[in-house]
Amino acid sequence: MALSAKLELRQGQQLAMTPQLQQAIRLLQLSNLELAEFVDTELERNPLLERDEQTLHGKSQEEPTPEPAEEPRNGEGEGDDAWLDLRQPVEDKSGGLDADFGNVFQEPGTGEPVNGAISGMSWSTVTQRMHNGGDDDANPEAFVANEVSLRDHLAAQLPLAVSTPIERMIGHYLIDLVDEAGYIPADLASLAERLGASLELTESVLTKLQTFDPPGIFSRSLAECLALQLKDQNRYDPLMARLLANLDHLANRNISALKRAVGVDMEELAEMIQEIKRLDPKPGLKFSSVQLQPVVPDVIVRSAADGGWHVELNSDTLPRVLVNRTYYTRIAKTAVSEKDKGYLYDCLQTANWLVKSLDQRARTILKVAEQIVRQQDAFFMYGVQHLRPLNLRTIADAISMHESTVSRVTSNKYIATPRGIFELKYFFTSAIASSADGEAHSSESVRHRIRQLIDAEGAEDVLSDDQLVDRLRGEGVDIARRTVAKYREAMRIPSSVQRRRDKRLEERLSGAF
Repeated sequence: MALSAKLELRQGQQLAMTPQLQQAIRLLQLSNLELAEFVDTELERNPLLERDEQTLHGKSQEEPTPEPAEEPRNGEGEGDDAWLDLRQPVEDKSGGLDADFGNVFQEPGTGEPVNGAISGMSWSTVTQRMHNGGDDDANPEAFVANEVSLRDHLAAQLPLAVSTPIERMIGHYLIDLVDEAGYIPADLASLAERLGASLELTESVLTKLQTFDPPGIFSRSLAECLALQLKDQNRYDPLMARLLANLDHLANRNISALKRAVGVDMEELAEMIQEIKRLDPKPGLKFSSVQLQPVVPDVIVRSAADGGWHVELNSDTLPRVLVNRTYYTRIAKTAVSEKDKGYLYDCLQTANWLVKSLDQRARTILKVAEQIVRQQDAFFMYGVQHLRPLNLRTIADAISMHESTVSRVTSNKYIATPRGIFELKYFFTSAIASSADGEAHSSESVRHRIRQLIDAEGAEDVLSDDQLVDRLRGEGVDIARRTVAKYREAMRIPSSVQRRRDKRLEERLSGAF
């Protein structure tokens, strides 16, 4: 067979993932905090980007905004002194500002461009500067209390308990090992070896540290933590020691074995258990330095006058940035070298891309949220029991987008509703078939019903998994026993045997007083 060289012309289609498009996709997945951090970084790096100072200074939003000038080509300083903001979507004149999420992964002919104004959406900056006229005393940060961490609290007590430099060194080392709950590793021998100190000296220092405030600190186990607190209250005796040595019986609700191990009657055992319950198993959390970040919703849902729902974006989570074309026009005229012109042109391209991407991101989030509210209308009206089965495909088909785009939109995004704040992914649940010919049930609503049935149990009528299946099937839910067990374990609900023991223990403890 002879081989020959020839030229052929072929036409085909392929998706080109430009760096800007890849960045736009990542931008869609960011939470509002991550987005604010990203925008702050871009503001520091790009001299053509600025925050909307008009909004910061409280100027009226009704003032007309100048039309953006046509983008200069090849870095030349053409165009007027206009501002480009999010109220006017950017027209891509260079062909390089690709941020259209709707057509990223779609099959040919299935996409629908996201155009038009956003209903019910207003824009504002993520953060606002404090304008106090130069008065440092007016800064609210000056009035914020300086919280003392657990480590600082313990380190302040160390000089009062130990005197020698060696003991202080060991003490500082043990303080650094204390976790947020107030515990240290149990293997003291390896700690002593690591320090190059004797085990006896390390144990001596630890004994002194265990007298620190809060009581129970520097414990190596739960039993030791409770014992230290009882000693601080002068309530530690041989009976309590035997109770703490058999905490596993208490954890398993094996009251008969616990009573035999401690050697007391039921009334006295009940008193001891109540005393144990009043202790703090994690004393270090009183000084926890972990700052809980409150959830800021990205979308807000309110009931409308016509009985429907009004969906709008939370303006506090939307960064408002502008492209300063006045500054670009001024400095572009002074640029002489090709390097300077290329740098300015790249900055302008990046700034335009960011404005367009933020606008497109906001529109996409609102579009997905509106469709979720439309699909889960019964939940907003009547509660979790009416949550419908929903998947990404349903939302993607309804708004003509790809499933991956909907998945990115719902990641790390929250919606504030009259029933609370939920992550957008909360509304996507699997379907459980109906035992009749009715509509399928949401797995989340079935979990809710299982918890309701278990919460209504008494000590003598605890429901097994089989009985829960029978109850649910009587209500029209076709569910298997293993599915009920999986849901119950996911909600951290113990088995029927364990629940029966717990309820009987509660009755016996309450009857002892």
